[in-house]
Amino acid sequence: MKNTLIAISLLTASTAFLGGCALPAHDAGPYVPVDTVMNGMEHSHGIVLMDPQVQYSVTCSSIVQKKTDDGRLQVTAYLQNRETRRIQVQVNCVFKDLQGMPTEGEETPFRNLILTENAQEPLIFTALNTNAEGCTIRVRQAH
Repeated sequence: MKNTLIAISLLTASTAFLGGCALPAHDAGPYVPVDTVMNGMEHSHGIVLMDPQVQYSVTCSSIVQKKTDDGRLQVTAYLQNRETRRIQVQVNCVFKDLQGMPTEGEETPFRNLILTENAQEPLIFTALNTNAEGCTIRVRQAH
């Protein structure tokens, strides 16, 4: 009986020791970025609502792009409050070239926008140079 208890305790201890020393998984090389669909929205959409609260409260009825007389891109976004209360959001515009890459120095600072109940407001952004061919407008909650 005593030998059986010693054998069982040695077997349990060796199993615990070997189980805790598992070999690390083999590194398979490069990895695919996680959540590429969500992170790619700024590359494929004209407007991005960056917070769940903003997604519920704000909509964009249209985005109008035109060239100014000197060849710069001018964008007008019509943002609308979907709620029956006044809200404050921050909006900026990232101007992009033909390949969809941000042009250098072409990200506007975030501007505060107060939308009254069910109101629609136009926001106008103008590029600093003639390199911009497209844009992404980003809307986030004001803190």
